[in-house]
Order: sequence, then C-alpha cells, then structure tokens
Amino acid sequence: MTLRIDSKKWILYRHTRDFDKLCVVAEFLKSYTKTGISTDEKTQLNLKLRELGLYSERNPELPLDAINHKINQLSYYMFGYQAKVDGQDRFLFSPLGNLFLKHVEDKEKTAKIFLTMLWAVQYQHPHSGTDSEFQLHPFRLIYKLLSEPKLSNKLYAFEVAYSVVFLKEVNNTAYEELVNDLLELRKLSDEQLAQKFQEDRHALVNSAYEWDYYVSSLFQSSGVLNKKDGVVITKLQHGNTNTFRKITRNEVSIPENLKSLIEQLENEYSFLEKPLLLNDPERLKLDVVKEIYGFYPKTLLVEIGEAVDDFKFELLNLPKLIEQYANNNDGAEAYLFEDALADGFNMFYNIEANKISGAGNTDLECLYIPRKKKFTVEAKSTKNKLSSVNAGRLAGHREKIGGAYTIVVTPRYVPAVLQDIRTSPIVIIRANTFSEYLYNCIDNDIREIDYEDFDSIIVNNLGKDISKNISDLTISRFATQK
Repeated sequence: MTLRIDSKKWILYRHTRDFDKLCVVAEFLKSYTKTGISTDEKTQLNLKLRELGLYSERNPELPLDAINHKINQLSYYMFGYQAKVDGQDRFLFSPLGNLFLKHVEDKEKTAKIFLTMLWAVQYQHPHSGTDSEFQLHPFRLIYKLLSEPKLSNKLYAFEVAYSVVFLKEVNNTAYEELVNDLLELRKLSDEQLAQKFQEDRHALVNSAYEWDYYVSSLFQSSGVLNKKDGVVITKLQHGNTNTFRKITRNEVSIPENLKSLIEQLENEYSFLEKPLLLNDPERLKLDVVKEIYGFYPKTLLVEIGEAVDDFKFELLNLPKLIEQYANNNDGAEAYLFEDALADGFNMFYNIEANKISGAGNTDLECLYIPRKKKFTVEAKSTKNKLSSVNAGRLAGHREKIGGAYTIVVTPRYVPAVLQDIRTSPIVIIRANTFSEYLYNCIDNDIREIDYEDFDSIIVNNLGKDISKNISDLTISRFATQK
C-alpha cells in the first residue's frame, strides 16, 4: 500500500449521525435570519431537540457547545458559512442551504440537494480542521469509487478507513492506484486486516469511527447512501480509554434514485477538478469562501423541477450568469456579462441602467433616480486577472454622460489595480460579492432593492475596493447572529 504516507487524513465531522437533528437546527437557524440567537434561545433549541428525542445530553445545564457543534456541522456540509462582522459571529445560508430548507419536507428532493451539497465540499475547507495539504473534493471521490465497476460499485468501511481518507490529492494515476490498492485489500483475511489496523492504531481507529459510525450513518439517514451491515473484523482501543471501536466490513452503495444525478454531476464537476485554495495569496479568503458556498448547479434544479417555467429561478440564475460571464470563459462572453450586469443593476428599484458599450463609451449608464445622480459601470470580464485600469479613459466615459463615479465589476484583479484607481472616483466590486447580495435579496423576496446603501458605501470609499463593505452589508442584513 503506497497511499498512506503519515497519519494526516481527512477529518470527517462526527458530532451527530442523525440527519433529522441537523435539519431541525438548520430550520431553527433560518427562523432567526436577520437577527441574533441569544443564549436563552439556544437553550430553547436544546429543549426542543430533547422534546423531539433528538438531544440526549445528560447534563441538566443544557450546555451550548452541542448547538455550536451542530452549526459547525451545517457549515461543513455547505448549508452556509460563518463570518464575523462588527465583532459578531454570523451564519449566512448558501443558495443550496436555502433550497434544501424550501423542500425540507420532501425526502426525495432533500436527498438530491444534500448530495449536491456534498459535491461542493472540498479540502481545503473553510470549516474543517483537515490539513491544508489535502486538496481534493472528498465526496466526489467517494461517489466516483462507488460508481467504479472494478469495485463492484460498493465500498467497505475498512477500505475508507484504511486508504481513502489518507489521499491528499487526486489525478487519474492516483485514482487508478487507489482502486488497485482497494482491490488488494479485499484479498486479505480478517486476521491480516486486523494486523494492518493495529500497525497505526491511533489514526485508524479515528478514521474508522468517523466514517463507519458517523458519516456513513448520517448519509444513510439523509438518503444519499445505502448502508448494509457486515461482519466485525476486529476492535481497536480508542486512545488510552477503555473504549474499543469496531473495524467492519459494513458496505455502502449508491441509492438507485440518485445514479442519474451523480452521473450528471460527475460529467459537469469532475472529482479531478482542483479545489479552490483558501490561502490563495492573490485573493481574499472570504472571496474564496463565497465562491465555494455559491455552488448552485442548474443540473440539480432541473432534476428536482425547480427551473421549469419558474420566474424565481430566472432571478436566482442572474447572479450566477454574472459570475459565469465575468470569467469570460471562451472570450466571447464579455457582452453577455454587460447584459447580465444591466439586469443586475436594474433590480434596484430606484436605478435605471442602460447598456451603451462600444468604443469610447462606458458599458452601462446608470441613473440613481431619487438623487438624480448618474454613474457608470464598467464590466471587466477577463479569463485571467484584471491587470490594470485606465483611470483617464474611465474619466472620459463619465464626462460623456455626466457621471459622478465609476463602478468597476470584475471577478478578480492584480493588487496594482488599486494604485490605478487610488485618486479617482472609481470603486471596484468583485462579481461574486455583487451577485451574493442580489441573490440574498431575491431569496428573501425583497423585490424593491434600494440602492441607497450602495451609494453611501461608494461615496465614502472612492478609490478603493468596496467588496468587503458590500459583503459585510450582505452578512449583516441576511445572516443569523450566532
């Protein structure tokens, strides 16, 4: 076996294996959107969980650690992310988290949505202690292995515990080696497997306990895996305690009703895809987190019937179009980016935005109606990072329409761009920050989106990147205070 170099491994969340409990916590958190959850209210949630038979804490003081762990577990599974604004911890539901809660009573749909949330999980992970050396999509790999005919479309618990969770990165070669290693493991007797597990007992007892007792059971209860009991191979002592954990031949497989969706997701979002880096030296960590939690594939929406003749879907899809076109994937989407931005700014009820474009002109001419103030929007779509801004040219664009300031919308840029705009009435906003704000307005049925907050932030931060200010505005307005 060549895969396991040391004891570092995926850290799989193991607070609860009861999916219903997670759902109750998510619904409770959602009910406190836009407000904070006090200590008393967290205690009330503990009492409600105990009343439903979902909380077995024996401590009569009802400690809040358990609730905080469940919120962390929601973040791990992509229900939403946590951020701090003005010193307060906040939880902002992701688009998939909101979609899940919309259909929380429909087990068929929630299984498909949760499966798609697993597709978004990556290492490096914003809310996991897994070492940053691990860079892959863990559950895409699990489902790829479960789709592997050579493995008879199943995985045994001892295989995940011994080999899979130690894989740091994946490519075609590493995948083939992993499959071959698992096939070799399957040839071993219980006695031979028991000996191998004893060789690195501390790491392996944890990996077995996390997968077999917690994660695979949680996935079974959510409907995204079938689980079948197998024989106990051996038992390992857990640390220096008197507790022993089972190493088993329990096996998991893909439920029949999810096979088509898994095939579509794998075709569009491969297990070989490189994950985003939280420590990307050229991007803010929060910017990366927004992109990770913004995963919202149309494939899922079609699969559950969410997209068909649905006006709200069209609105929800707009921010994703902005992000897609902002990346200018094939060099021909720049004009679509301008169209999407025009639609985006026209979602403010007190803004009239018109696309102008063409040589010597701004991309969008906008009128802030109540203030009778005009401004320009420049759509900087680029496959690579925006390398410069010609402040003089943008001044000419403003002069043509009598604009007070310029908003540059771009997915990413090099730091030197900030020097280009430092003394000019220009601000930068990253595309995913802009789209996240619009998405949350739409999802919260705010049809009269007011531009006033944007204008206030802009006039007080000319010559700067206002993405952090807009992000804080989004989180303050739509996230739950922990």
